Amino acid sequence: MEGEASWDLYPLSHFRVELTSYRAISEHNDTCEEGTISIDNILPDDILERILSFLPIASIFRASSVCKRWYDIVNSRRFLWAVKLPQKPWYFMFTCNDSASGYAYDPVLRKWYNFELPCIEHSNWFISSSSGLVCVMDNDSRSHIFVCNPITRDWKRLVEPPGVQYPDYSALAISVDRENHTYNVAMAKSKQVPGDYLRWELSILIYESETQLWVTSIKEVLMGWRGGDECVICNGVVYCLIHSTGILGNSDLRHGLIVYNLTTRFPHNSILQTLIPAPCPLTCGRLMNLKDKVVMVGGIAKYDRPDIIKGIGIWELHKKEWREIARMPHKFFQGFGELDDVFASSGFDGLVYIQSYGSTALLVFDMNQKQWKWSTKCPVTKRFPLQLFSGFCFEPRLEVTA
Repeated sequence: MEGEASWDLYPLSHFRVELTSYRAISEHNDTCEEGTISIDNILPDDILERILSFLPIASIFRASSVCKRWYDIVNSRRFLWAVKLPQKPWYFMFTCNDSASGYAYDPVLRKWYNFELPCIEHSNWFISSSSGLVCVMDNDSRSHIFVCNPITRDWKRLVEPPGVQYPDYSALAISVDRENHTYNVAMAKSKQVPGDYLRWELSILIYESETQLWVTSIKEVLMGWRGGDECVICNGVVYCLIHSTGILGNSDLRHGLIVYNLTTRFPHNSILQTLIPAPCPLTCGRLMNLKDKVVMVGGIAKYDRPDIIKGIGIWELHKKEWREIARMPHKFFQGFGELDDVFASSGFDGLVYIQSYGSTALLVFDMNQKQWKWSTKCPVTKRFPLQLFSGFCFEPRLEVTA
């Protein structure tokens, strides 16, 4: 893999140390050489705010330790709203099966940070992110749902969603509206109809931060299909990846996408009328919103052995058609070592992260440059053969709140 190991073993909070003493330079200070002028003294606050706002998030934290004035500016509410430039998404990697401990990768500085997430307790929780906010849900009752900002550690627990608890399959998605400072959370539940092995009940629930309430938008019994663990919100539309149960006799069509418009609600007799077939037989699919486009990263299955992965592809949805963006070159596919038929993948803006559950190797695909590249090595080693790793990406932001 490319690049040498690069990481910081300090927690991110290390860079937000509150200063107890500082020394400012005064124009009347006799110790200064005659004619020396501190540029910090002649820059107005608004200009300094603008300069600091161009720094990466981690560098902003360090800048707050320079002096009291910089600390006050970085921690001011006005500055938080000044840092609105898009940030490259960080990738958080879980490094323990039983807890939420891990490291966050900064693609700008190409460094790993020792990082702690608020709210989340276990690495197997459901996770979705959008524009600086992360939504998490427990993997047991699927009723404990939190929204948080991982950088500022601001968090909120949502009211418990209605409907069935302990569903067989669940999917979670969040979408942030930056202009109106609101967000929506979508949750898709799927549970087998009791005593009926052919039918599955699917429900989609929507949480609105303005009303702080859940609404059951749709509830339908599907024949031949069941819900899964992937959904995404893009341009006010919820997309859910569903799985064929095989009873319809079409073994090639293993996955499909169903569509639910949050504005027009549900104009169809059945949500299956919105079904968009997967571009090819897949072992798994991972959905993401990249610049208001639905993108899927999928494991390409062998035709004669559909549970065996032979490659990884990236597709973009255009209306009801999938267009292939890229396929992982074989040398990178081999670089994962033993790759399972399922894997972790998420993205934001123009970056897509792909990670094998069995290793800490992290591959990054740049959608704009069409370039594959390994991240710097994560400071974690595999301690035992069955140790699993997972992760997700999020945009580091200071101004968004839960």
